[in-house]
Amino acid sequence: QVQLVESGGGAVQPGGSLRLSCASSGCTYCGPGMSWYRQAPGKEREFVSRIASGTESLVAESVKGRFTSSQNRAQNTLDLIMNNLKVEDTATYYCKALCFDSGRRCREYWGQGTQVTVSS
Repeated sequence: QVQLVESGGGAVQPGGSLRLSCASSGCTYCGPGMSWYRQAPGKEREFVSRIASGTESLVAESVKGRFTSSQNRAQNTLDLIMNNLKVEDTATYYCKALCFDSGRRCREYWGQGTQVTVSS
């Protein structure tokens, strides 16, 4: 059974930093593996970051230069390292994992979401 456990959300002031962590269990990765998304009230869920080319961090243009992701394959974790947070970063952040199911089909699994609130 695939499980995703997220941690690290909270309330911070503009300019602050947070590190979100997603730990997966029971997942045999397929496709691009794990990634981070976010959704603000009244907006569509959007891609934030994932690991590309094995080790490189790929991030959305809106967070480029401020966010990065870090993968620990041995621990089955993907962290989202957020620096210089802005008010517009306020959102619920979700971890997504692509995993093979028992029939070797690639399917999506989502974490419960963790809230990040940036305000003064």
